Amino acid sequence: MEIDNKHIAWKVWASLCRFLLGAAFIFSGFVKAVDPFGFFYKIQDYLAAFGLISKFPFYLPLWLGIVLSAIEFCVGVFLFLGIRRKGSTTVALLLMSVMTPLTLYLALENPVSDCGCFGDAWVLTNWQTFGKNIVLLVAAVSVVKWRNSLVRFVTPKLEWMVSMYTILFVFALSFYCLRQLPILDFRPYKIGANIRAGMEIPEGAKPSVFETRFVLEKNGERREFALDDYPDSTWTFIESRTLLKEKGYEPPIQEFSMLSLDSGEEITDHVLSDEGYTFLLVAHRIEEADDSNIDLINEIYDYSVEHGYGFYALTSSSGDEIELWRDKTGAEYPFCRMDDITLKTIIRSNPGLLLIKEGTILNKWSNQQLPDEYALTDALERLPLGQQKQVSDLRTMAYVLLWCIIPLLLVIGMDILVVRRRERQSLRQQ
Repeated sequence: MEIDNKHIAWKVWASLCRFLLGAAFIFSGFVKAVDPFGFFYKIQDYLAAFGLISKFPFYLPLWLGIVLSAIEFCVGVFLFLGIRRKGSTTVALLLMSVMTPLTLYLALENPVSDCGCFGDAWVLTNWQTFGKNIVLLVAAVSVVKWRNSLVRFVTPKLEWMVSMYTILFVFALSFYCLRQLPILDFRPYKIGANIRAGMEIPEGAKPSVFETRFVLEKNGERREFALDDYPDSTWTFIESRTLLKEKGYEPPIQEFSMLSLDSGEEITDHVLSDEGYTFLLVAHRIEEADDSNIDLINEIYDYSVEHGYGFYALTSSSGDEIELWRDKTGAEYPFCRMDDITLKTIIRSNPGLLLIKEGTILNKWSNQQLPDEYALTDALERLPLGQQKQVSDLRTMAYVLLWCIIPLLLVIGMDILVVRRRERQSLRQQ
């Protein structure tokens, strides 16, 4: 009796671990699949931190990110449904065995600010990620040890259908979001967000406290000074460091600064306070931007000039690269410089287009979705294009999950009906 109770307890424990691990893998794989470029940028950060980015071709991290997110999602679904038990539990343990020591190193050395395990949907510190991975590693070991006791929700004869649909679904989702834009936007520049409001610190919130330290040298001796004990001019300045003394409220948008290439002036406030419409063409690296729709971009610029709307191109590229782009495309629109990471965060397309009004993002288009002459038939005030696009992340997620869950539920339902029919036939024969 005692042995039976222990067996039941371990079986319940294995089931809890299986659902916890499955849910974590499904969520992690899903949020990366809807934002493949975001995961690609995070892999690039890893490679740069370890000095390996120059050793891989440009496209390899992108494909690696798509494949890894698909593996995570599929393993999570397989664990949840109790299918492909040997393969899914082994891969889950392998992934956690690699990621746990890696995140321990990240927590100790901090080469990247966060591991990106849940994309932009849920940002964890490196120590939080390590703690999470310890829990998931224990769960992975448990499901491997007791995988034969995991309850199946699909019979072996139909698990191939569930497996194939899951694989096709996650890859189709990734490639759709790669070509268009992420169907779920977890970043501070989502449609409907006000950029100025995202840069402000709420009243009463405590800002972070920083301290600047200066490294100076005199007679071959280097010392570090604070601003209040800065020495006389006999010391030679070497470098300065800004240290975080006390962490406070950090606004979601911190690096949005438009520096006009023509005048050299910062025009951020002017653009964000403009009561009219403004188009922002975002190309984080202009030399890498897709120029297949450049004629359409030039037409949108002509349209903005005709109707008195603002139009600026934002890039982090050098002046020489911008001039090459102008010579190649005939671009006449003004350019502004902005931080490369900020531009990658604003839109996952190179180039991509934003429409803003008084700092509020009304719409976003990838290079494949740019509005054409059939959409820009009148002034924006009289077009649906000029109204804020209504986007509900919850509704979008519900639609996507329905596309994933409903077919799986139908298969499970068919499976149950087939099993019951066979049981009835067996009883009749007896």
